[in-house]
Amino acid sequence: MMKNWLAAGAVALTVGMTSTIAQAQTTTVPGEQVGLAVGAPLPEGLYAINTFTYRRTDAPNSPDTAVNIPVLVWSTPFVPFGGRVELLVAPPTVFAFTRNPAGVRNKDISINVGTFVGGIWAFDLGNNFGVSLLGGAYLNDLNGDRGSIITANGTTATPVLPQLSSNTYRFGIAGSYTGDGWNITANLTANIYDSPGRFPGQVGAAIGPIRLSDALNFDLTATKKFGNFEIGPIAYGTYNFDISQASAAAGNRGRFAIGGLVGYDFKIFTVQAYVARDVVTGAQYTNAFGRTRDNYSTDGWIRFIVPLYSPAPAASPVPAALVRKY
Repeated sequence: MMKNWLAAGAVALTVGMTSTIAQAQTTTVPGEQVGLAVGAPLPEGLYAINTFTYRRTDAPNSPDTAVNIPVLVWSTPFVPFGGRVELLVAPPTVFAFTRNPAGVRNKDISINVGTFVGGIWAFDLGNNFGVSLLGGAYLNDLNGDRGSIITANGTTATPVLPQLSSNTYRFGIAGSYTGDGWNITANLTANIYDSPGRFPGQVGAAIGPIRLSDALNFDLTATKKFGNFEIGPIAYGTYNFDISQASAAAGNRGRFAIGGLVGYDFKIFTVQAYVARDVVTGAQYTNAFGRTRDNYSTDGWIRFIVPLYSPAPAASPVPAALVRKY
C-alpha cells in the first residue's frame, strides 16, 4: 500500500515551484519529490494530492515564503511498451509573509504560478526496481502573475518572480527501489527557459528582457517502513548554470539541504512530513555590521495523498463444473 501512495505523491509533486521570492530562480522546488518513489508506476486511478512547504532564511527580517500545490492526477490504463502513462494538472500558488506590521503594505503576498500540465511514463523493471521519464510545462505566459508589487514605502518592485516571464519546460528522470519496505530513490529534474524572458504590457516593456538560468534539481531519499510508519533521511539541492550578473540567478550557484522524514499510512490516505536545513548555499546577505554571511534556510513540508477513484478489479471467471463419465 505504501508503495502505491509513494508513487501517487511522486506524480503530484512534479508540479511544484520555487518556494522563495528572493531565491535563485529555478521554478521547480528543490526537494519537492523527496520521500517519494518517483520511479515507481502509479496504479490506475484518479488521485488528489496537496503539498505545502514553508521556508525561513537566516537573514534578519527577510520574508518567510510558502508554496501550496493542489494536484489532480489521472493514472491512465495506457501502457505503451510496458510503461504506464500518467497525466496531471495543477495551479501552484506562492506566498510571502513579510513580517511587516499591521497597516504596512504587502504584509502577506500571494502569486499565481502558471498552471502546470504534464505527463509521466513509468516502467516497472521487476525485482522492485522502477524508472520514469517526465515532461511538461508551467504555462506562465498563459496564466502566471505578471511581475510587480507596490512596496511598503510606495515604490514599485519588479520583477517579483523573474522566472514567470517565460514558460518553464520541465524534464526529469528517476529511479526507485521499493523492496522490503525501503524507498531508495534518486531523481533529476531540469528546468529550461525561453531566455531572455519578457513580461507583457507596460510593466513588461519597462522591465525589458530578463535573462534566465536553466537549472538542474536533484532529490534523494533513503527511507524505511516499519508497519504503517516510515522514517529516514532525505537530501535535495539545485544547480544554476548561469550565475553571471545579467542572470536572474546572479551570484547564486544553488543550494544543498539535508534532513529527515516521517510518514504514516492511514490506508485511506497517507501523510508525510519532513524538515531540511541547508548545508551549502550560494545565497548571501549583509548583517547589521556590514559583514557578508551565507543565507542558509530551513524548509518544512507536509504532504497529503488521497485516492479518489480506482477501477474495480476484473472478476475471476467462474470455473465450469467438472463432469466425469465412468
